[in-house]
Amino acid sequence: MNLVRYLKIKYFYLLLISISLISFAVPNAAEARYSAIIINSHNGKVLFSRNANTLRYPASLTKMMTLYMAFDALSENRLKLNQKLIVSKRAQGQTPSKIGLREGNKITVENAILAIISKSANDAATVLAESLAESEILFAKQMTDKAKELGMKRTNFRNATGLPNRRQKTTAKDMSILSKALLDNHKKYYHYFSTKKFTYHGKVYENHNQLLINYKGTDGIKTGYIKASGFNVAASVERDGKRLIGIVFGGKTAKSRDKHLTKLFDNAFKKHNYKSKIHFPQFKPINKNNLMVKTNKQNALKIIKPTEKTDNYWLIQIGAYLKKSDAYAQIIKASQIFPSGLSNSTVSITPIKTDGNTLFRARMKKLPKDKAKKACSILENHGIPCNVINMSGS
Repeated sequence: MNLVRYLKIKYFYLLLISISLISFAVPNAAEARYSAIIINSHNGKVLFSRNANTLRYPASLTKMMTLYMAFDALSENRLKLNQKLIVSKRAQGQTPSKIGLREGNKITVENAILAIISKSANDAATVLAESLAESEILFAKQMTDKAKELGMKRTNFRNATGLPNRRQKTTAKDMSILSKALLDNHKKYYHYFSTKKFTYHGKVYENHNQLLINYKGTDGIKTGYIKASGFNVAASVERDGKRLIGIVFGGKTAKSRDKHLTKLFDNAFKKHNYKSKIHFPQFKPINKNNLMVKTNKQNALKIIKPTEKTDNYWLIQIGAYLKKSDAYAQIIKASQIFPSGLSNSTVSITPIKTDGNTLFRARMKKLPKDKAKKACSILENHGIPCNVINMSGS
């Protein structure tokens, strides 16, 4: 073998080795964007996790927070479902996906919600945002503040739609927190996520989330796509009383993304035990016979009157009951309805005497004033009696 031929062969093999090393060192675009997590919705236990804390582009999963903010406003009577919102020039000018809203026209809050969930309509999302803040930019700041309040530590929002913005980032873990918060805090409105189709001005829009049709037990939540993110999805599945939440970022196609997520769900349902780490007593409706019905104004005031001094703290009282178990059950129920606001509170069940009876007073203490008031507003919307009490100086 002459020297020239030897050098050519050696160069060829070195080139092959270099190509192999490059192919192993640099992941393809889909792999670089991939994240996934599966959690038990009942207790938040993580059942599967890959790159779950790595920053990703949320795409239209952003609209989950837009809807969360709208549901908050509905719960607090700042919005009404039949309220008509005016379409701005900015909303009309949003890029697809959209339903073709025109400047100056009106759309109801409920139709805007359905358009966002079914069509992932950017124009409808902008209308909602502008109805809740002076601008979409200010609304995005409120979204980020809400994310931090819910425990979404790595999430930052820059718009209400999920349209490309290099500073708008989240993680699979954070999106699982948001999905769970939508389920826990907004049961009254969560059913909208199961909408399979939506008709507006004679046109039918089918939900982009095909898992609602193709995977048993799926009842929401949202899909998303921009070029930088790949195909994203957040989904909730309930079977035999067991509910899982799954998030996938960076799918190559919508079909492959869905196939991967359903495989993760299948494995989780088969392999894991879903009994909560925290063993809550099973909640049963409180027997009306166990409530103190006959009382007078003076005794009612005694029930609410503070008995301890707690500087600069507020508390909420959610009733007084003849059975201690009923008071405890009511506290559990309240915690499940508004976990983000009540998670750091101190639980208090104290007996008091009134009209010859012993009542058990259910209280959640050491709350900031704004959270105490918000908690009562939300709980009352769920049929739970609630009083806000200022404990300072008592």
